[in-house]
Amino acid sequence: MQAEFWHERWQKNEIAFHQADVNAWLTQYWPALNLPPHSRVFVPLCGKSLDLRWLASQGHDVIGVELSEMACRAFFDEAGLDYTETDDIRFKRFSAGPYQLLCGDFFALTTTDLSDVVAVYDRASLVALPPEMRRDYARCLIQRLPQHTSMLLLTFDYDQTKMPGPPHAVSIAEVHELYDVAFTVDVLLETPDTEPPPPFKARGLTWLREAVMKLTRG
Repeated sequence: MQAEFWHERWQKNEIAFHQADVNAWLTQYWPALNLPPHSRVFVPLCGKSLDLRWLASQGHDVIGVELSEMACRAFFDEAGLDYTETDDIRFKRFSAGPYQLLCGDFFALTTTDLSDVVAVYDRASLVALPPEMRRDYARCLIQRLPQHTSMLLLTFDYDQTKMPGPPHAVSIAEVHELYDVAFTVDVLLETPDTEPPPPFKARGLTWLREAVMKLTRG
């Protein structure tokens, strides 16, 4: 998963993808999944996102997978949580309260790791990957998630000739290509073309279109 690239980003604190607040689309559209209380939520490539804390505040148990050990430790340290740490062949596992973060390669996940997951929240995972890895990523989720799993997926689209990823442009059409084999894809929001945020403008981007989708399986 381009491990060295991401490790270097964390080591240099080049983490513009990390949001200083809980994502507004998450708080607005998460209720659309209509999950039962105490549902377990999987957050792939989770970093140290504050979204994890918001999900736990809604009564969910949260399992994340993250390549960077620095990010995993930072999540618990910044939340003021004492955590336990265990190692196995595939992951270093950090746990505290409702949280379990698996530090390692997303593609090493098994059906057992995700056996009790009810929903997935993907804000910065699919868009972090180049096209060939997005196909493998979606296939991995389809193969390992339980039946009747739902997903809240956030993407954005832009002219990638103006700005190379990551984060990458992912169209709604591509989401259908990746997931229609196993999920029903409902578009909850598609914004008009808007002015991109300053970091993207500085990289040459002139417009950005965001999308929020609900994916339902089974």
